[in-house]
Amino acid sequence: MVGFALLIVASTVAYVVLRPSPGDQPQLTLGGAQAADDTALGASGYTYQRSTSPDRTEIIDSTGEPVAIMTDGARTVQMYGPSRTFEEPQNTASKVESKYWVRLAPRPYHAGAEKEEWFTDWLSAARHDRSPDVLAIAMEYIEGAPVKKDNQGQQYSGDASFGPLDPLDPDGRAEKSDFYDYLGLTWTFLDGKAVVPEPDRLLALDCSGYLRMVYGHRLDFPLLGTNTPGEGLPRRAYAMAEFGPGVQLMPNSGHRARGLDRLLPGDLLFFNAGPVVDGHIEHSGIYLGIDDSGHHRFISSRAVADGPTMGDTGGESILDGAGYWAERWRTARRI
Repeated sequence: MVGFALLIVASTVAYVVLRPSPGDQPQLTLGGAQAADDTALGASGYTYQRSTSPDRTEIIDSTGEPVAIMTDGARTVQMYGPSRTFEEPQNTASKVESKYWVRLAPRPYHAGAEKEEWFTDWLSAARHDRSPDVLAIAMEYIEGAPVKKDNQGQQYSGDASFGPLDPLDPDGRAEKSDFYDYLGLTWTFLDGKAVVPEPDRLLALDCSGYLRMVYGHRLDFPLLGTNTPGEGLPRRAYAMAEFGPGVQLMPNSGHRARGLDRLLPGDLLFFNAGPVVDGHIEHSGIYLGIDDSGHHRFISSRAVADGPTMGDTGGESILDGAGYWAERWRTARRI
């Protein structure tokens, strides 16, 4: 049973976490969660509602409360849980209050998977999981975020730069900083590509490197070292948008995307940010949800802000209205 509500404030991020009593604490592993025998809930009493655009299933419990949303072809699951508030007051007055906890199921969902053991086992554990999810992890790299290290002293989160200064770049900072650059670790990817970090990119994440840090390194979504189709997340934003894993939520017509109502927190967003206004993708981010002013807000790593931000440095971080990023938004993908 739930013991008490604890408010955690880490840097500028505030969110509420419900801690189970010690005797009821489930044993959890992100991505392939397994529940202890005495905490398994099973799927009895649930109602499953199918919807389209995109094809998905919503789980409703026996009291009529929503439990989760699963999208066909995607591992991302939007769980309903205690409300949290995400904010970055040094860069925006806007806040996002969210009841969604964005998790990764161990495999892509398909219609009817809610009847299969792999999914029911995962769901029963995920409902109790209050460890950092996609949204909380995304906030661990904003300006002023505290440093976190593992037991070996390796820093894995904390305030990230976009990249080293570059007088030749129009925005003043160089791209091509991936998660392994932030970590300062050599890496070999599933597709066999081996990479070595560049010292001047330590603690830096460009826009797609940031997505790969959150979903890949932190939550174990497979990553590719190249920009080719495959089961993992490619290196660059254009490749993620064009043939990345999961489900494309709307076509890239070369013009401003339509379909805000299709978005859910945790979706990947893709933008045209080059000198030519067309369908080419040069920027990516993560959808956070609707802020306290009613705007659709996202977070991304950008050069002008020198790192990840949900703020308005280098353009308002919203998809509606007539701002730079709203006009340059082209498509979205749920992985």
